[in-house]
Amino acid sequence: MAREGSSIDKALTVLEAIAEHHRVTDIAAETGVSKSTVHRILQSLVEWGFARTDGNGGYEPGPRILTLAGRVMNRFDPARQASGALAALHERIGYTTHFAVRSGDEAVYVSKLEGRRPYQMPSRVGMSLRLHCTAIGKAVLAQLPADEVRAVAARTGLPRMTPRTLTSVDDLLAHLAEVRARGYALDDEENHPEILCVGAPVFDHTGQVLGGISISALAMDMDREGLERLAPEVVAAAREVSLALGAPLPAAPR
Repeated sequence: MAREGSSIDKALTVLEAIAEHHRVTDIAAETGVSKSTVHRILQSLVEWGFARTDGNGGYEPGPRILTLAGRVMNRFDPARQASGALAALHERIGYTTHFAVRSGDEAVYVSKLEGRRPYQMPSRVGMSLRLHCTAIGKAVLAQLPADEVRAVAARTGLPRMTPRTLTSVDDLLAHLAEVRARGYALDDEENHPEILCVGAPVFDHTGQVLGGISISALAMDMDREGLERLAPEVVAAAREVSLALGAPLPAAPR
């Protein structure tokens, strides 16, 4: 709802409301702005090209919104948008922190912060990772329809990376249902022996899964229970990145 007396706030709330509401009455109810003020704002938005009449007495987003969005997206760098949340997560937990984005049947690291531990992870920015046996990869797959997961599995073959790798698509789908329910994925030495990770999905401005965030540690330094204790931190950071990318996420539970 717009703040009392703030014409800019009122205009912005009306602009945001026309993404879902078309009638002046509905926009006024959604924003808490009077109908007369909504009407004046809509007239200005039409003049600027940010709104247009729909021919039925209502309004809809105008072409200038798409023009502006296109210019912004051409300069949009997910890694830069994620940097603040990643740095904060890294500062809190002290383990190696990654951000990777999906690229076809794999994901690619676009950001890495090395942990404050007496060892380094073999990952690097630009390195690709498999989806079926990594924390970020499984966090991504868990957000996809089953038929798309099966298509990925058919193309990649689900190679066995360690004795713990899931190589059956049915087993993988059952596992992904658990990942989806709890909101995070674990890599319990499934991709590399002696390396454990926990990851959570990141969504883009369309609400589609873009990639994920993870933290990684050596088995000698972290066990599965320890990872699960840190999982809420990773989930919260992934949500923060998603919001920074414009994802239409529901409000966080209180």
